Amino acid sequence: MDEQFDAVVVGMGPGGEVASSRLLAAGRRVAVVERELIGGECGYWACIPSKTLIRSPEVRAEARQAAGVSVPTVDWPELRAYRDKMIRHLDDSRQVTGYEEQGATVVKGTARLVGRDPWRVAAGDRTLTAGHVIVATGSAAVRPPVDGLDRVPVWTNREATTLREIPSRAVLVGGSAVGVELGQFLARMGCAVTLVQRGPRLVRREEPRVGELVAGHLRADGIDVRTGCQLAAVRRDDAETVVDLDDGTSVRTDVVVLGAGREARTGGLGLAELGIETGGRGELPIDGQGRVTDDGLWAVGDVTGVAMFTHVAQYQGRVVADTILGKDRTADYTGVPRVVFADPEIAAVGLTSAQAQARGLDLATAEVDLPTVLARPWTYQTEPAGTLGLLADRGRGVLVGAWAVAPLAAEWIHQAGLAIRAGIPLTTLLDGVAQFPTFSQGYLNALEALSL
Repeated sequence: MDEQFDAVVVGMGPGGEVASSRLLAAGRRVAVVERELIGGECGYWACIPSKTLIRSPEVRAEARQAAGVSVPTVDWPELRAYRDKMIRHLDDSRQVTGYEEQGATVVKGTARLVGRDPWRVAAGDRTLTAGHVIVATGSAAVRPPVDGLDRVPVWTNREATTLREIPSRAVLVGGSAVGVELGQFLARMGCAVTLVQRGPRLVRREEPRVGELVAGHLRADGIDVRTGCQLAAVRRDDAETVVDLDDGTSVRTDVVVLGAGREARTGGLGLAELGIETGGRGELPIDGQGRVTDDGLWAVGDVTGVAMFTHVAQYQGRVVADTILGKDRTADYTGVPRVVFADPEIAAVGLTSAQAQARGLDLATAEVDLPTVLARPWTYQTEPAGTLGLLADRGRGVLVGAWAVAPLAAEWIHQAGLAIRAGIPLTTLLDGVAQFPTFSQGYLNALEALSL
């Protein structure tokens, strides 16, 4: 017999959790289906463990930049134990109980859509029927088609963030968040790291200048950064793994770590059988409210392909839940921050120069070296570094983009994000008063450097 609900949430990562919690709080009957762990990729194999791991060697590096401080050691077993605590030892039993106490029906198993009008979801030996189904199944790491890759030790973000021992050598494939963050962590823990990026620069979706600065910082940590090349083949040479690159060079390694992108996880959901089409990378296209169809199918998070960030998934979860509850909401992705938690942090928001020019904007740009114009970098580090860039639309007199490679940039990039999202006039920003001494004061210097 079918079980009746107001909504079924398939996938309980950050987006699914927000949507289901919001609906439960409003008194709706909700079933949640999770094939792995409630909390999803972010909580167990991505954001939480990676940021936990990188913090300890980051503190050690910070100590070297603080006057009169002895440099601490990093106790790997102790750090590893704390990482395990942060990922709940890969045990979500408390989360299952928590949702059941909120009134949810929790089903552990693989979900498949088996009916429409009303929607029917098969999960385990149960069939769940609802007027609304929210797909929040996330994404999976892309495995490039490289000859020999299946015959050598390979890690995705999952193995890398749950590692038990630090390898002696590692080849990181991909120069975005996974490659940069984990590459720097491994290097600072004593691993010889080679970072391979197919394109001409790191963090390729950001300004070219950002990639240039990031590469410099990684090289200062001893990382062998190689851009403009990719894996041609991987082979075994006796007991060693050898990575052959398409520039003719080879690198010997103990493990290959994949960080070359992710793809939506929609396989096996039964979408095609119900006439639901996915995009070129398997994603579910959505409208401004998160609808996939007009008859009650919704999607949130990585599976939508909009922007693969936890904070976007959570935002979409709020929009979808509120829309189901009858509220008038439309998602607006203006001013969503993008951060790579390297040291120094890499933060950006809004448009890049290329995107602004493609829109035909009359663009003004500025870049400031923060130690040159501010006191805060010098109170923070004995050998300070930090750069801030701004992009403005002369026609409208507003900011349209910002980026920073600097300490704590993940925290103060939101100042630019709010200015971009709200369209705060440049004249208002120029009249602002920031606390002294802070990194946020750099915005005034950069604003004054814009050629308006």
